[in-house]
Amino acid sequence: MAPSRGPNALARTLHTTLGNQKGSVHVARYAKGSAKYVLTGGQDRTVRLWNPSLETEIKAYAAHGYEVLSISVSHDNSKFVSSGGDRQVFLWDVVAGTTIRRIPGHMGKINAVEFNDDASVVASGSYDSTVRLWDLRSQNRQPIQTLEEARDAVQALHVGQGIIISGSVDGHVRTYDLRMGQLRIDFIGHPVTSVVPSQDNQTYLVTTLDSHIRLMDASTGKMLNEFTGHSITSYRCRACFGHAEATIVAGDENGMVWAWDLVDAKPLSPNPPPKVHNKVITWTEHHPVEDGEMITASADGTVKVWRHPTAT
Repeated sequence: MAPSRGPNALARTLHTTLGNQKGSVHVARYAKGSAKYVLTGGQDRTVRLWNPSLETEIKAYAAHGYEVLSISVSHDNSKFVSSGGDRQVFLWDVVAGTTIRRIPGHMGKINAVEFNDDASVVASGSYDSTVRLWDLRSQNRQPIQTLEEARDAVQALHVGQGIIISGSVDGHVRTYDLRMGQLRIDFIGHPVTSVVPSQDNQTYLVTTLDSHIRLMDASTGKMLNEFTGHSITSYRCRACFGHAEATIVAGDENGMVWAWDLVDAKPLSPNPPPKVHNKVITWTEHHPVEDGEMITASADGTVKVWRHPTAT
């Protein structure tokens, strides 16, 4: 596919139909650091490891009995966790392709899983409205902590240094300071589908089902800016910061990838952007270290990798 006009020129399709992965792709995560690998999960109940440069599938991880909704990769890329309709957290060995551990405990599907920095603890957020923390070094099958403040399904999680941020369908973002034992609740007012902090953790992006993305002050909960023009009203979609965090990027339910200037919140040209997926874009994620490279995943069964014209 030829490069298209848009926030980041489309370099190539990662894989046209994701090989044998049929149905919606719900999540696509980069490996940590400079590694050029992508993990995808979706409706076909598998997690797949791809080399986007070669557009080839490296390995498929098959143990889930239901669709895969979330993936988190460890800091050293040796392990990952996944979750979905099984109501269990699956811990995987990347090289062996096998599950190291399966952690039950939720009463509903698990929408989000995230490692802490050293991958010793994993947090899981569920349709059952709870966030549970699991110590992977312990053989104890019970969570080390359960956060029960949400009043509806937890859709998004971020785990940072001593904090956990959760986003819920109840229209709130909750920031737990685990060391201080404090909770701050930011009222957003609409079902939250993703929460993504900036690199300095001073702000975070929250995506909601009223076709808005809001930039929030992480310390006060004050809204700093909002971004509109796209359409997200029914599906879980994830927005992200773009190149050098100077832009905001998100896909929408019409298969378009939108970008906005961080400061003035105006949509970047072309407005409206071209349609690059045939169905809703469920996930956008920027490469952890490569400037101007990002991926989009869609319910049309494809994942695409985008590169800024100056990126190598």
